[in-house]
Amino acid sequence: MLRFFAQDSRSTQAAPAAIVTRSTTDEHDARLIERVAGGDMSAFESLYRTYHPRLTRFLSLLTQRQPIVEESLNDTMLAVWRRAHTYNGQSKVSTWMFAIAYRTACKALRSQDLPVEDATDEQISDAPGPERQSAAREAQAALRRALAGLSDEQRHVIELTYFHELPYADIAQIMQCPVDTVKTRMFHGRRRLRALLTGEAGDWL
Repeated sequence: MLRFFAQDSRSTQAAPAAIVTRSTTDEHDARLIERVAGGDMSAFESLYRTYHPRLTRFLSLLTQRQPIVEESLNDTMLAVWRRAHTYNGQSKVSTWMFAIAYRTACKALRSQDLPVEDATDEQISDAPGPERQSAAREAQAALRRALAGLSDEQRHVIELTYFHELPYADIAQIMQCPVDTVKTRMFHGRRRLRALLTGEAGDWL
C-alpha cells in the first residue's frame, strides 16, 4: 500500500545511468515524432507500440470504463498522427502525448456527463496468505472511498504522482496549470485524504 503521508522523498538527483537512459529514450521518441510529422507510417506504428500500454494505464486512472479508455486512446493516437508537426520539443514526447490523452478523456467524460473516476484497485499478487490479502483489499477499498471524496483536480494530481510516477513538472503540463498549483493540489489533497482515512484505514497507511 502506498504511503501518501510520508514526507515526499523524491530526489532531485538520479543515477547517471538512469539519466542517460531517459535522455536516450526522449531523443528516440523525438526522432520518431519528427518522422511521423513527415508522414512516416512505420515511425507512427513504432510510437503506437511503445505508448499503447502506457497510455492505456494512464487513461485507466481517469476512468474504468473500458470503451471510453479505448476511444480516448484511439482519438489520442489520431491526434498525434495529425498534429505531430506541432510538437515543438519544449516538453518530453511522453508528456505531450499524455496531455493530449488527458484532455481527450476529460472531454469524452464530460460529453457523457460522467464523473472522472479513480482506478486504484491494483491486483494483489505474491501475498503471503489470505489474511494479508484481505487486509490489503480492505485498505484499497478505504483508499478508493477516500479518493472519491477529493476534487477531480486533487485526485488527478495524487493518482498521476503515486500511481503513474510522474514528476510535478510533467503533471503541470498535462493539466495545463502552474507547477505551484500542482503542489498546492497535492498538499490539500493529501491533507484531505488524511482526514477522510482517519479512523478507517489508518492502520494500513
